[in-house]
Amino acid sequence: MEEAIKLDTRLNCELISIGNELLIGKVVNTNASWLADKLTKLGVAVKRITVIGDDLDEISSCIREALSRKPSLIIMTGGLGPTYDDKTLEGLAIALGLKLTVHPEALEMVKRKYETMGESLTDARIKMAKMPEGAIPLHNPLGTAPAAKISCESTIIYALPGVPREMEAIFNEAISKEISLYSGFKIAEHSFRIVGVMESALAPIISKVKEQYPEVYVKSHPKGTEEKPIIHVYLNAFHRDGNIAKRIVLEAAEKLISLIEDSYGKVVYPLENSNA
Repeated sequence: MEEAIKLDTRLNCELISIGNELLIGKVVNTNASWLADKLTKLGVAVKRITVIGDDLDEISSCIREALSRKPSLIIMTGGLGPTYDDKTLEGLAIALGLKLTVHPEALEMVKRKYETMGESLTDARIKMAKMPEGAIPLHNPLGTAPAAKISCESTIIYALPGVPREMEAIFNEAISKEISLYSGFKIAEHSFRIVGVMESALAPIISKVKEQYPEVYVKSHPKGTEEKPIIHVYLNAFHRDGNIAKRIVLEAAEKLISLIEDSYGKVVYPLENSNA
């Protein structure tokens, strides 16, 4: 990852999911939720998730808009394949004012993939090797279309395939290692469940703990009904020292549990025990 990344603050990221199938409800956007979870665990703050269609104007304008906010990272998924509606890298080239050209290394990646299947290159397959000038192709261990990485001032942009298993493999193989080296932040997490107390009754208690521990993220997730409430509570904290992050999040959790049980008795249980 380039030296343009600022190391004195927590990295932040915007996700852009590309595909008409997402907008018409034919495909659930699991890529965004998977990436958000992985990035959060790497200490990266995901600031925005945007879903757009396979349209060059939409893609290029969305990228330019994201760049105007100067995120550390932009990760795009979808639109790297061989068909007419795979336009992500062309849209990226337009957004950055760069030419879209066949990248020799990317072409070799595509060629080797098809050779293992006894197939030769076609125009549609060569299309998957076209990238904005200056982009770096990333090996796709499970598919034919390489991913791409390119810098724009202080932002690193990744374009990944939309097929979930391919996207996940590339992220785990290459991108997560880069990000972990530069994020500098460790995450600590804690969860528990509350039985028999409505979320509306918990809200002021959670707010009180948030005031005392502003660096801790606290989120309540209702799982039961108003008549039989079950609330899952999730807390996390980030720090460059993982032990400090763990101490902070456990202190906040203990304080929250203490306040809840002072008011409602023994209602807090480990999240693993889901039978209560």
